[in-house]
Amino acid sequence: MFRSMWTYIYWLLRPAVKWILRKTTKLCELQRICYGEKPGAPRAHGVEFSLRYSRNQSIRKLLDVLDRQCDSKLFITERKSLVPFAVNTVASAKEINLHIHRQFIKSFSTCIEQIWGYRELIHHVESLRKTWYDASNLDHERKLLRLWELLMPDKPLESRVTKQWQYIGFQGEDPKTDFRGMGLLGLENLIYFAQEYPGAACHVLSHSHHPRYGYAFAIVGINLTSMAYHMLKDGTAKTHFFNVARGCPAISSFHQFYCFLFYEFDRFWIESKPENVMDFARIKERFESAIRTSLTNPTTIFRLNISVDNI
Repeated sequence: MFRSMWTYIYWLLRPAVKWILRKTTKLCELQRICYGEKPGAPRAHGVEFSLRYSRNQSIRKLLDVLDRQCDSKLFITERKSLVPFAVNTVASAKEINLHIHRQFIKSFSTCIEQIWGYRELIHHVESLRKTWYDASNLDHERKLLRLWELLMPDKPLESRVTKQWQYIGFQGEDPKTDFRGMGLLGLENLIYFAQEYPGAACHVLSHSHHPRYGYAFAIVGINLTSMAYHMLKDGTAKTHFFNVARGCPAISSFHQFYCFLFYEFDRFWIESKPENVMDFARIKERFESAIRTSLTNPTTIFRLNISVDNI
């Protein structure tokens, strides 16, 4: 009740506060954010908030254009024209002299790329998630076999359908059924981890075979794909992506985020000393809660810090 009252008062007074600050600083809210907030998440979050709650009709129309381009997966390919269009639209609406405020152009442009690049990344990730693994698709099959080769380079598969898949953590003899929830996204995450961080991936795989704390490597990996996907989609992961990407985040940024989660979850799992695999849901919930809490800090950025232990 108390919080709702103050929220109401804030929105009631917001236009007046903005007007007073504009008169005293000679800068609009977007300029104050671009000049006053640190680059990365603090600045991008501020710009996004200001734009989304703007009452200016020109800016409202601009947001509609940018959103439509993202939803059509065209923002990143067209950003060389869309970003200057956004800068000029805002400059006109807010009466910003771009010949004087050159720094605003650079700072605001970066924020536009981060905000709408993130939105388009969601569509890209969603498309991969909705692509079901198809055993009749040769490209899908090649990717699956590539995963085995990366994780087990010295042990060839006896056949396409075999119990050997269980060694790297699939449930049965044919891995295709395990990708139903996350589609091709789950497979591509696993491949990226094994290909770009082979030492870390083998380290985690070895932990999955621990006699007491072992778990199903691939199944856990797909569960972590789900975690990464939901944090990306609900916006929780924006803090990390805005801090790590000085422009449009690429799909590789999502894969790297996933790799961090997998490596850190493995450490978290071992340190939790589970009684058995039935503890997975509880430990995963605690791990996700810790990650989400970390992402409430605007300076958070996740980087893979590999340290091999002997457990």
